Amino acid sequence: MPEDPEKGRVGDDALSMNGLVAGYGRVQILHGVGLTVGRGEVVGILGRNGAGKTTLLKSIMSIVKPIAGDVMLNGTCALTGRPTAEIVHAGIGYVPQGRAIFPALSVLENLQVAQHALKLGARSVDAVIEEFSALKPILNSRGGSLSGGQQQILALARALVGSPSILLLDEPSEGIQPSILDAIVESLMRLMIRSALSILLVEQNIEFAAALADRAYVMDMGRISSSVNKAELKSRQLARDLMSST
Repeated sequence: MPEDPEKGRVGDDALSMNGLVAGYGRVQILHGVGLTVGRGEVVGILGRNGAGKTTLLKSIMSIVKPIAGDVMLNGTCALTGRPTAEIVHAGIGYVPQGRAIFPALSVLENLQVAQHALKLGARSVDAVIEEFSALKPILNSRGGSLSGGQQQILALARALVGSPSILLLDEPSEGIQPSILDAIVESLMRLMIRSALSILLVEQNIEFAAALADRAYVMDMGRISSSVNKAELKSRQLARDLMSST
């Protein structure tokens, strides 16, 4: 196993979890998961379908209620067991797999939903529109009429309305053309430089993950099986290993 990249990083974690256990009814999916995300760091979560990656993000957001374990924000704020709305207010943004935008609402209205939920002023929406300028020409278009790439940008912008310190992304590259992915990477990198945004990225597209992530964990059967550094993320061997386990 590669050398643990956690060593030497005590005390600077934006997000950490220890012994996280979660599942659906009597079916346990996560078996004692522990990981950390440093401030201003992008950490990938890789693994085959069914490894527990999406359940992990849902457990952080309390959409799936953890059975055991701890989730901590900035080392001092316990998130485990708190309502999802409180977790969002604490500073965690979430873009779920499938994007979950409101198809009958316009682009602007989708953003305003987040603004009102967080009790923010109009400037919060104006700021993300400036950051994601591709939304400007389509502000009055219904969410359901957008392309997959446009919907992904909208979902990302909506999650950033509240200026979260941590962003959880679940398969953001799914069904998106490469040019849109490049634009998303550029926008996220700008935000990270300006605001020390931390990102936990669940992704099957290793090339996309390698473009963003500083390091990654590999999940298998609800557990962290290994951790990989930036150089290993870019290796073809990692892609072959993950493909062979699917």
